[in-house]
Amino acid sequence: MKPSGETILIVEDDPTMLRGLKDNFEFKGYCVRTAADGEAGLLAALEVRPDLIVLDLMLPKMNGYEVCRQLRERGQSMPVIMLTAKSQEDDKLLGLHLGADDYVTKPFSIRELLARVEAFLRRRRQERPPELTFGRFRLDLDSHQLMNGGSEVQLSPKEFNLLRFFLENPHRAHSREAILNAVWGYDVSVTERTVDRFVTTLRTKIEPNPKSPVHLLTVRELGYKFRPEGA
Repeated sequence: MKPSGETILIVEDDPTMLRGLKDNFEFKGYCVRTAADGEAGLLAALEVRPDLIVLDLMLPKMNGYEVCRQLRERGQSMPVIMLTAKSQEDDKLLGLHLGADDYVTKPFSIRELLARVEAFLRRRRQERPPELTFGRFRLDLDSHQLMNGGSEVQLSPKEFNLLRFFLENPHRAHSREAILNAVWGYDVSVTERTVDRFVTTLRTKIEPNPKSPVHLLTVRELGYKFRPEGA
């Protein structure tokens, strides 16, 4: 059985292949999300933050190279395995240069792909802390829970992702635009004021005095930074 919450994102525009990959990964016990074009894949990756991405190279709207490049620019470190019908060395080198972790050329063995995925995730499980802590709080990355001592603090999915972003990038000043890109991605319905509203709500849940925060600090004329140790 795989750890609770371990998610694979498959970005593939061929519906037959997409269905086949999804069925095989789900049979192995993974939670699977899918996207059929590059823009949808990038948005899903930023929103879901999967444990691994299987990414086709030739995609509508945005190719796999660009998806991978933008993910790395936004600080997303999950493994990316590229699928492509191309076999030229230059294409592989470009993908690896832009941040892909592995390359599988079509046609490929599904058993080999599953084995490569499992190898990457096994290393990721060993490297990734199961939780992030600050003060009396513990953010469990597998169960998606925030605990204050022995009590759970209720967070919406976006609040969880926002807090995780701050905990994984502490002591750095982040602009509202950078926070939007990392947590909301390409959702055009949100603005920089959305970040302010979510920060205000998050402060009510993690700060001893939300009007005088010690963890989630405002950086004047820029955005916010997170100080795990508090005052």
